[in-house]
Order: sequence, then C-alpha cells, then structure tokens
Amino acid sequence: MKSESEMTILVIDDEQNIREGSQRILSRMGYRVLTAANGQQGLALVQAQPVSIVLLDLKMPGMDGMEVLTHIRLFDPEILVIVITGYATIETAIEAMKKGAYDFIPKPFEPDQLRIVINRARERLRLIDETRRLERERERNLADLGTEKSRIRTIVETLPNGVLVTNVEGRIALMNPAFRWLMEIEGEVPAGAPVESCIAEAGLLQLIREVSKGKERNGAVDAKYEFAVGEQKFLQAIAKPVWSESGECVGAVVNLTDITTMKLLDRLKNEFVAKVSHELRSPLSTIHEQLALVLRDMAEKESSRDQYLLSRAKEKTQGLISLIGDLLDLSHIEAGNVCKDRKPIHLAELLKNIVDFLGTKAKAKRQRLDLELPPEPLPLIEADPMAIESIFGNLITNAIHYTPEEGAINVRVTLEPGDEATTAAVTTAGVKSNPWIRVDVIDNGFGIEERHLENIFKRFYRVKNEKTRFITGTGLGLPIVKGLLDELGGRITVQSVPDHGSTFTVWLPLCQE
Repeated sequence: MKSESEMTILVIDDEQNIREGSQRILSRMGYRVLTAANGQQGLALVQAQPVSIVLLDLKMPGMDGMEVLTHIRLFDPEILVIVITGYATIETAIEAMKKGAYDFIPKPFEPDQLRIVINRARERLRLIDETRRLERERERNLADLGTEKSRIRTIVETLPNGVLVTNVEGRIALMNPAFRWLMEIEGEVPAGAPVESCIAEAGLLQLIREVSKGKERNGAVDAKYEFAVGEQKFLQAIAKPVWSESGECVGAVVNLTDITTMKLLDRLKNEFVAKVSHELRSPLSTIHEQLALVLRDMAEKESSRDQYLLSRAKEKTQGLISLIGDLLDLSHIEAGNVCKDRKPIHLAELLKNIVDFLGTKAKAKRQRLDLELPPEPLPLIEADPMAIESIFGNLITNAIHYTPEEGAINVRVTLEPGDEATTAAVTTAGVKSNPWIRVDVIDNGFGIEERHLENIFKRFYRVKNEKTRFITGTGLGLPIVKGLLDELGGRITVQSVPDHGSTFTVWLPLCQE
C-alpha cells in the first residue's frame, strides 16, 4: 500500500476554484495532487503517470464526465473515480456508479466532506492491496504445501509405527501401511471413511472419538490405550488432539506401537519379582520377629552395645521387608493392576484418617502434624482409596522421617481452578481443564538440594548426607507415588530449600460431571 506522499490524486473540473480548493485541502493531507480543466487534459495525465484516485466533475464542456469515466475504466479499472455533481440528480450519480465510479460528492462541498470521501477511498485501496497480498501469499503457500504435503506423506508412509489421522467427526484423513498391518486391516481405506468401518476394538474407537473432539482423559496431555490383537500381539495407541490457531480442535493423531515384546518382558519380570519376593519375605519376617523377641529379653540384662547391634539388625531387616513390599507395589503399577477399584471418595475424611494414624509416629519425634482443610466442603474425587492412602501415607511418612525432632508437618488442602493446576502441573495448548484438588505436604525439615530434585522420583534414588544417612528407606516411595498418580491422572511437583524444608504438591482431578 502506497503512503499518502506517494499517492497521486487527479482533480478534473472546469471550475478553477474547485480545482484550487481541492488541491489545497488534499495537499495538506499529504497527497500529491494534479489538476485538469477538462476531460482531454485529465485523460492525458491519467495515461502519462500513475494515478490512484480521480475527482471527476460530471458536467463539463466538450467531453463530459460520463465519457471521461468510460475512458478511465477502459484504461485502468483499478483507479477509484469519485464523481462531483452540482446540478445532476442522485439518479445521475447512481448511473455513474453503475458505470464504475466508486463514490460521489455534491457541489458545493465542505473540506470535511472531501476529507471523508478521500479517506474512505484510501481505505478501499488499502483493502484491495491487502487482499492481493494475501492472495499472493495463499498461492505461494499452496505451492509450498503441495511440495511439503508430498514429502510428509512419504515420511508417514515409511514410518515403522502406525499413524492414523482423523477429523473432528472421527473420519479417517490418513492411515499409513504400518497401521493397517498392525491392526490386520486388509486393503486400502479411503479418506473420509468412518473409523468404525475398519476398527472393531471398542476401547480404541472410544479413545479416537473422544480425542478427535478435543476431550481430555483425566487431564492427560496424551491419551493412551493398550489392547490385544489376537492372542499374541499387544498394541499401544497414543492419541493427541490437533488444535487450530484459534484454539478449536480439528481432529486427532493416533500413534500405534507394537508392545508385544515389552509385555512379555514385563510378565517375566513381574513373575520373577513375585517369586523372589515371596521366597524372601517369609524368612525375613521370621528373623525380624525373632530379633524383636531377643531385644525384649535383653532389656533386663542392660547390654547396651548388644542391644544397639541387634536394634540396627532389626531396622535393616524391616528395611528389607519394606523393600520387598515396595518392589511388589511397583510391579503391580507397571502391570496396570492398580487403581482398578475407582469410586467417588471424600478426600477430607481419608486424609483425616491418614493424619490420625501417622500422628503417633510424629508424636514419637515430638513433631506437630496438622491437617488444614478449606472452609467449604470439598467435591468428590474419583480414585482408588488404597492408592490415595499409599500416596499420602508415603509423602507424610517421608516428611516425618526427614524432619528433625520438634519439627512441623502441615498437610494443606485447597481447590484450584483448572487453568492454574494445568499450568503448574501439565500444559495442554488450547484446552481448559476441570478444577483440581491440590494437596500440599509441607515440612520444615532437612530439605533437598536443587541438583537432586530431578532424580528423586527415580527408583532407588536416595539423597544421602550427614543428616539423612542414618534414615532407613528403600528409595521406592516417591516412584510409587508418581506411578499411582499417573494412573489416576494426577500430578506431583516439589519445591525444596536445604535446611528449610520441602513442599510436595499433589493435584487430583475431580469426578467428571
């Protein structure tokens, strides 16, 4: 779009005062202005140099305005012609506009009237230029898209994983050969066919329909579904919605992976862990009980050294028993055998029971353990009560262990809006989630150095220093917490300052209405 100083306006009128007055007004607005006293002079100027807007008097001697308008339209139809009429009727102006005039202005006119008409014409020219620019860009993008589309299709067709793309209605936009092979679909599947025409697995169909419409599953970024094809093939589908720039869901992409080998390895590993754990737990429990009996008998003999050694042996035995229990819990989580018994539960009542139960352990260290609930009743959450007890039992027990005597542990419960919870826990572009319940387990204990924070949810990882090396633990409590929260669609984060304490924050999704 030309600037005002680059835009030329031609005034064609047989009245000198109209030409000079228009030139003064338009020049002050920053335009380059040419004038002509009759139609022949005006047409010569139009043909000699670029003109954007023409102010044209309809009543002139010799060649009248209508004839000049016709010649201008034949020479350059993009020039905007504004007719000036003093004696003609509105019908004459309308006739001129039918022949291609852009607008009209009656004589005599005020400066403001002229400014308004010229600014309107300038805006029209700006819109025309913008339309052309967008059209050129669209054509260029279409050419680029044609090349890029060919490349992308070639890449997708050769991927080893199955790829399915659907629109918002759940109809197939693209399906690569690997997807057809994994799902044992024979022949080509035409674009636009409903997914039901070639997929029979009910759970997978439901996943595709929900994600294609932009629905979330427990606040998860990616929705997953595992299923079997036949007796020996296990597949995992990961679906993700596709969002437009305006935040509207336009469909979904489903990635299909063969996890048969992983399943067989997991089965062998779980069987091994279960067998070894069973064989070790019974003798260790027996040893633990016998050590407890010996320690009771030795209490009367006052042998402090022997008592210390046996107490440490008893602690280590209890640690091994806890390790076996944690290993079994982890194997159950990995096998997907947890969080099956989901039902609406009152989190406040469950937390009260956990805090009351662990209060004895806190009192033994002269610690203060408090539960802080919001004044309004909490809505229900849908979860496995045993999983919730394990999550907060682990977190509060850790807080007690890693807080010195006479310390304080506070369990604070709040109701958070969906956007804040998703920002802190997991971000999903273009999606607004339901509200979450937030639970903070806060202590003023030893704290964790920043370099350890990214590793504390890894198996067997323990932070050991002069203050914590005598604390017995398996290094599996936090991995169990995270695994259970992943199954429930929840999230956990941690903030900690050495020697000032730690805050573990858990988000739990509410029941879907």
